[in-house]
Amino acid sequence: MNYSKYSKENQNADVQKRFTHIVNHLIRLGKQFDKEELNIKILKCLDKSWQPKMTAIFETRDLTTLTTPTLFGKLREHELEMTRLKEMEIAENKTRSLALKSKAAKIETSEDNSKKESDTENLNLLSKKFQKFIRMKDRTKNQQNNRYNRKSHSNSYKLTCFGCGK
Repeated sequence: MNYSKYSKENQNADVQKRFTHIVNHLIRLGKQFDKEELNIKILKCLDKSWQPKMTAIFETRDLTTLTTPTLFGKLREHELEMTRLKEMEIAENKTRSLALKSKAAKIETSEDNSKKESDTENLNLLSKKFQKFIRMKDRTKNQQNNRYNRKSHSNSYKLTCFGCGK
């Protein structure tokens, strides 16, 4: 048996003992309780995870005829069923995750290879385009330099002064 389960069961038994102990002391002091009132107090102490079970108890049972030990028994029964289902779910997830991991590993390696290939192709294409761009830029630069040099040589002796007109 798992230690955490054992301690949880002990905690539940302790809750029942403490509740019974407090109720017995209050009865000795003269306080009167109906079965329904005690059952409602127990159900109101539960957290939201118990909401479906609380609703089922309210709808199917008459709280006036349900004894406190029976109510605690029903709650303990529900808790055991929930822990069993949770353990089954965890076991199923472990087996599923192992299968998915192995398939995922195979997929990842093939994806990695295809990714590397596509990255290499993209890099090659980018470098080719960049080289082409640089060559074109150099050509246009040379052409502009040639045009400027031709204009400056051919027009240097035809320049006129703006102020005097010579």
